[in-house]
Amino acid sequence: MKKILVPVDFSDYSKNALYVAADIARKTGATIEMLHVNLAAVYSVPFTEYAAGANFVVEDEKYDKTATDLLENLRMEVLAMPAFADLDIKTRVEDGYLHTSLRNVANEDGVDLIVMGTRGTSGMDEFLVGSNTEKVIRTAPCPVLAVPQHIKQFSLKIVLLPSTLKSDQKGVFHYLTQWEKSYDFHVKVLYLNNPSGVPTDGSAEAQKNRLAEAAGLKKTDVIITSGSFFEDNAILIAADVCDADMIVMATHQRQGLSHFLFGSITEDTVNHSHIPVLAVPIGWHGK
Repeated sequence: MKKILVPVDFSDYSKNALYVAADIARKTGATIEMLHVNLAAVYSVPFTEYAAGANFVVEDEKYDKTATDLLENLRMEVLAMPAFADLDIKTRVEDGYLHTSLRNVANEDGVDLIVMGTRGTSGMDEFLVGSNTEKVIRTAPCPVLAVPQHIKQFSLKIVLLPSTLKSDQKGVFHYLTQWEKSYDFHVKVLYLNNPSGVPTDGSAEAQKNRLAEAAGLKKTDVIITSGSFFEDNAILIAADVCDADMIVMATHQRQGLSHFLFGSITEDTVNHSHIPVLAVPIGWHGK
């Protein structure tokens, strides 16, 4: 892992995510890029008068200067901590929508991981507009680690991996192997809902072993559950039962009509999880 991108809006939960990213960077040697996105620029009403337009440009420049100064102050705050003093942290300000800006910067700079804080959503907010984290997960070109706002320490001992155990899950197994080089954890593979008709007589264990061995993933075992209509709820229950520190899920990144009709188990899990969730695009093998 060489580069971690962290969106910062100066809220407590985004600052908290920054410290989680700093811990990951300390263990992996990655560079951190702090990104603040000026959302006001895309929501501003177009001006027809030249004078008004010029005034807007001036105000926009002031905003970017203020954001740059705040990012620098936050960067120095992180570097002032002895554990993070040697980190390479850069800052950047962009105008646009958050998920679009993150996708563009991640592509431009060869980002390996996006770490972002989340407050989750529920009720009508979740149904109608979702969350920024959901949009980032659906469009990011790399894995996204969603960090709930109350997480203060990032320590991985137990990782829960919900999986269909199909061949398209190879990427997430390989990606976890990279994390295993920096964190000593045990992977609990949750075989959920028996989606492909594999019997629960040991075949799931055998398929898990094939995927884990091919990826070089060391400490794993399988939890087999009965069918559940609410997969995200079953995942969260399993995470509580095994006292997981993080949930890792492969995502198809559905968009448009496909997302509206079928939704996303990963995004639902992110919205309701009290522990970090790492969403890995299907087919991602890392760099």
